[in-house]
Amino acid sequence: MSMSDPLEAGPLKSGPLESGPLESGPLESGPEVADDTRPPHAGPLSQVSAALVALAVGVAGAIGSLALGLGRMTQPGPGLWPFAISVVIVVLSAVLVVTGRKLEDTERFSKASLLTAAGLVTLIMLAWLLPLIGFEIPSLLLVFVWLRWLGKESWRTSIVVSVLTVAAFYLLFVVLLQVPLPRLI
Repeated sequence: MSMSDPLEAGPLKSGPLESGPLESGPLESGPEVADDTRPPHAGPLSQVSAALVALAVGVAGAIGSLALGLGRMTQPGPGLWPFAISVVIVVLSAVLVVTGRKLEDTERFSKASLLTAAGLVTLIMLAWLLPLIGFEIPSLLLVFVWLRWLGKESWRTSIVVSVLTVAAFYLLFVVLLQVPLPRLI
């Protein structure tokens, strides 16, 4: 079999791709398809309500971090970074309270909203279990649950990534940074 120059090979035969115009699928049909699959807009009251909840969380965080102590600029206290983050949350939430009535990016609660609630419940369980049994087992379970059931990953991927993630956090925080975390090992 000899190799010839493609230009000398003759005309190309028409296949399925050259037979005519491409049919438009869901990816090619534009933004209107994306709008059809999204839940309906929840309205301005929901937008402002969510901003008020975030504002309350920011204020509570600021109060809690003040109780920890801010320290001084030369010697920051344990509450300095939580206070700074809480101030950012308060400012952004206040802006959202003012501008939220005009925005249309909130969605009505749906079955997909339950995944967010499940993620929140698992974080609360992590915070509850952390001082009782250390960070290794609750963190491993959290990452596994998020990957397997919330992220729909395979069993193998969920197990491997969970173990590697907790091992990486252990190396980083316990071994290298020597952070005093409650732990089993």
